[in-house]
Amino acid sequence: MYHSWLDRWDERRARRGEEAKKTTAFVLDAGRAFPSAKKVETLDEFCVLADKAVSDPSFFEPPSGSGQGFERHDGWLKFPSDISTDVEENNVVWAKITESGSLDQALVIFHHWNASTRNRQIAKFFSQRGITVVEIAMPYHFERSRPGSLYADYMLSSNLGRTIQSVRQAVWDGRKLIRWLKSEGYREVSVLGMSLGSWVAGLIAAHDSAVSKASLFLTAGSLADMVWTGRATRSIRDSLEPVIELTDLRRAWGPLNLENYAHNLARPDLELHVVLATRDKVVLPDLSRRLIQKLRAVGVRPNVLELNCGHYSLAMPPYILLAGLSLKRFLSCADKGSARRICSWRRPPLQ
Repeated sequence: MYHSWLDRWDERRARRGEEAKKTTAFVLDAGRAFPSAKKVETLDEFCVLADKAVSDPSFFEPPSGSGQGFERHDGWLKFPSDISTDVEENNVVWAKITESGSLDQALVIFHHWNASTRNRQIAKFFSQRGITVVEIAMPYHFERSRPGSLYADYMLSSNLGRTIQSVRQAVWDGRKLIRWLKSEGYREVSVLGMSLGSWVAGLIAAHDSAVSKASLFLTAGSLADMVWTGRATRSIRDSLEPVIELTDLRRAWGPLNLENYAHNLARPDLELHVVLATRDKVVLPDLSRRLIQKLRAVGVRPNVLELNCGHYSLAMPPYILLAGLSLKRFLSCADKGSARRICSWRRPPLQ
């Protein structure tokens, strides 16, 4: 009875979230995804470039020597993005810093798609426990929103190239922020990503050795599969389905697939934490488990918490409390050895 009500609550929340979303034209826009490429006219040519990007370690590497322009004032940090877009507001990165008074650990949070506010409760909770929290605005969100837009349609859409550019920009921005945090003297930097933000956090952890812990909430490997099957992205699928097959979309968005970087995530100095919802209709649990299986196949032993709730109802008690406790345990692990002893706890799904 309770879980039937929970499912209906999630569905109502999903309907409310899709009110502003509309189908849009399918566009390759390869120049945004691969700026150095010559003119690309076919999907196959686009996919060839995507294949090369997957194997190119520099694709998610921000320019060296780009650590200038940071301005900090009254708990806020802003700096220029190293990817310039045609939306001026999006070219300046904003982050809210909640200080802990300690340089031992900083946690960078990457929010979900179409987030409307930062999470003051999470920031307060962890800052009171010695972890400085930095909540970055992903492209086209918060202070970086496109004027007149009703949702972050430029972050994730049927424009294949812009979607890659936006996620790449989010990764570059996050890595630039992490470099700044390390230069400020923070000993350990962790990342937390929620839903779409978990793809960004995962890609950063896969490519940046400065990240020692990564917590991925409501995540999966293939962004293409998430968009194709997810409740929150039906308008994007409706835009894509008449012109592209899922198999081609997987290849086109291969650079955004965390499964392609499983070996990177297996580096010995990285700890992984995954929270999934077994009733999730936005990021299907099977997609989450497929990523976990891929990670385990290359030797990663992530700390996994499964909760018997939906995508949106994860924010409700008791689920958010259980997820928060699990995250606190994970971030509190002092080192790799203790992580294996203390952080291997896994709660069975609630019945």
